[in-house]
Amino acid sequence: MGRLPRVSTFSKLQFSKYQGLGNDFLMLDGRRAPEPDTAFGLTADWVRELCDRRFGVGADGVILALPASAGGELRMRIFNADGSEPEMCGNGIRCLARFLADIDGDGPGRTWQIDTLAGRIVPQLLDDGRIRVDMGAPFMVPEQVPTTLAVGPAGLPQGELEIDGERFAVAAAGMGNPHVVIPVDRVEEIDLERFGTGFEHHPAFPARTNVHFVEVLAPDHLVMRVWERGAGPTLACGTGACATLVACHSLGLCERRARLDLPGGPLQIQWDAGSGKVFMDGPAEHVFDGAIPDPAAVAAARAQAAQRSQLPPTAPADPAAAVDCAKVCTQGCIQPDNCPNAEARARVEALLGTTSLDDLVTLATNSLESRTRARFERVDGPMG
Repeated sequence: MGRLPRVSTFSKLQFSKYQGLGNDFLMLDGRRAPEPDTAFGLTADWVRELCDRRFGVGADGVILALPASAGGELRMRIFNADGSEPEMCGNGIRCLARFLADIDGDGPGRTWQIDTLAGRIVPQLLDDGRIRVDMGAPFMVPEQVPTTLAVGPAGLPQGELEIDGERFAVAAAGMGNPHVVIPVDRVEEIDLERFGTGFEHHPAFPARTNVHFVEVLAPDHLVMRVWERGAGPTLACGTGACATLVACHSLGLCERRARLDLPGGPLQIQWDAGSGKVFMDGPAEHVFDGAIPDPAAVAAARAQAAQRSQLPPTAPADPAAAVDCAKVCTQGCIQPDNCPNAEARARVEALLGTTSLDDLVTLATNSLESRTRARFERVDGPMG
């Protein structure tokens, strides 16, 4: 059985956070949602709040696993940190595959037929824990990217674009979402904040675009920096790495298989000559599980705490209205002079004061062993 998030009675939204080369996402399992199109009640405003790194959980996007709608095993829906909905995300779909494997208990060799706005994508769990993704064939026709750049001598959209007074030779490719690739001599010298947003919103890209500056270290080794559409600078972009290899190979700058170093780490990308498909190998890791509290439940608990804090110190405790300390006393006892759990607390303090640490460890170990044995005996009968 796979890993399951802990359930909270205050929970409005349970999630798991995953990252692929530092590109991080909040994962939501809605495969059994009765109304998948409105699952979790997500709105653009709420997505922005969730992804905010100071006032929210913090992420580059939110990904939903939903029931299949186009013949696949399931459907992936993704939101950028700005609330927009892109067609696909390479790092995101690796994280989705790892998330599904973790909660379902799947092992190496497992594949998923996942429908996206960019078509059917097939990730596979490898023996070393990485995820290999069949990204399909790239789009190199301007209308499919989409871009107003015309097809050039290299067989894909090419041209020169001016951003903030400087001109760049660029190439474009689509991986179900649009990408512009800009080869440069020294990628670390590029002012990403200055040029990234200019390329993203350039009129040559009517649906906006992801932006990638790339430096060729060797025919099989590239290094790149990413400006993601709707997210800004990110540590990695899987579809962008695929589009970058396609563009660089078409321009005669690299081989069909290469390592691409991104700020978050390397990806192995291969553009297969036989099938025309692009394959991506890379990691995806679980970060933590969490739950967003229901604002109504939190407000009710705070109101209850405020009401009880106003009780007279000598008022007798009402057993029918006992304080739930686990919920309303998380910042300290709200009735220190009239605590309904004072007797239980006194017993715990007495135990801690008269029992050594070694004895406490022994007591806990014996208790855990007895509970474990009891659970197995309930399921399988007496243990031999």
